[in-house]
Amino acid sequence: MKPIDLTLTISEKLPTFPGSPTPRFISWEKIATDGYNLELLFLSSHTGTHMDAPYHFLEKGRTIDQISVNRLIRKAILITTKKAANQPISKKDITAFESKNQKIPNDATVVFNTGWSKNIGKKHYFEKNPGLSVDAAKYLASKKINLVGIDSPSIDLGTNSKFSVHHVLAKNNILIVENLTNLEKIKSNSFIFAAFPLKLKNATGSPIRAIAI
Repeated sequence: MKPIDLTLTISEKLPTFPGSPTPRFISWEKIATDGYNLELLFLSSHTGTHMDAPYHFLEKGRTIDQISVNRLIRKAILITTKKAANQPISKKDITAFESKNQKIPNDATVVFNTGWSKNIGKKHYFEKNPGLSVDAAKYLASKKINLVGIDSPSIDLGTNSKFSVHHVLAKNNILIVENLTNLEKIKSNSFIFAAFPLKLKNATGSPIRAIAI
């Protein structure tokens, strides 16, 4: 079984969500003068491929360090539903997948491949991205889903400034992973998904290394 890397590389050239800082790597120690190399990092906790903890949108929600490791590596369901700019993933898209393939069980991890990741270098990447409809989010919440992942910069449509889906998922203690990539390399509807955030005290989220097996 060959692992597939689903993670964007964080660099100073990586596009960031509007209002978020550009990552900076600050050289701090050098082998020539200090005997070793070391850098300081300046970046948002939601940079690149990252995980949202419920606390991101829920004042009393779990913070990223409170997430049980049991939730971070799970058998996952991949739903491929290609979407263009501003197109939502609907409840109908999900139920159509279930009718054709398998019912999504309670406590599952669900990952959506929309094909949007290929647009990361384009200006409209953060403005017109596909995301879940509120009905779709409520449907997943009714199944007590563990985690929802997507290959776009937000689980909400780029046009949804109220972050409605984030609120639905946070209230139901559902983890969110955004900015996945390489999902087209997964050749099955079922796979092992691993997503490991840093254990940052009281943080709203963290960059992750996400892989599929």
